[in-house]
Amino acid sequence: MKLVVLGASGWIGSHIVAEAKSRGHEVTALVRNTESYEVSDVTVKHFDLNNSNQDIEPLISDETVFVAAIGGRALGNHEIVAKTASQLLAKLPATSIERLVWVGGAGSLEVAPNVKLLDTPEFPPEYKDEAIAQGQALDVFKDAQATLNWTYISPAAQIYPGDAAREYRIGFEQLLTDASGASKIAVSDYAIAFVDEIEKGQHINKRIGIAY
Repeated sequence: MKLVVLGASGWIGSHIVAEAKSRGHEVTALVRNTESYEVSDVTVKHFDLNNSNQDIEPLISDETVFVAAIGGRALGNHEIVAKTASQLLAKLPATSIERLVWVGGAGSLEVAPNVKLLDTPEFPPEYKDEAIAQGQALDVFKDAQATLNWTYISPAAQIYPGDAAREYRIGFEQLLTDASGASKIAVSDYAIAFVDEIEKGQHINKRIGIAY
């Protein structure tokens, strides 16, 4: 497959790039600073989400899958998350892209009926704006009348550096927890699950969650 990855230089995005490359997929990385992006066997193109005058369509050639791994934490511009989801759904159908796969958040997952993780007292306040923004992006996808297929993939409540166990579970709107009540996944296994979903396409126009 040929993939475009927006946010390829980020923590999660870089793991997705590495996993996709390890399986022989061709990757085009869209990054803000092309000079500092040094990854072999990847086509690198400049794209700045904060530049409203830059169009994304000319950056797509014959790729069929678009991966978005973005957030507003670095610059504090969380509103860009839902805005980008809307723009991609509107603009990508005019390109060769057939599917948009989104790195989502865990905050909008339910821990009880009609109770989201981000609304619990234990949710870290420093991540709340980011969680709200990702929840707004999910609403954009669910409300869209778009022709483009999408999948929104939430990690567990805790995503952390670690070697791949090469195992994971898939959930939907409810937060997955293990026998001890913890919700966690290593970023390497999240990337494996992410690329598995790209290859299999089993959850079209749905949100899924990934956890041990």
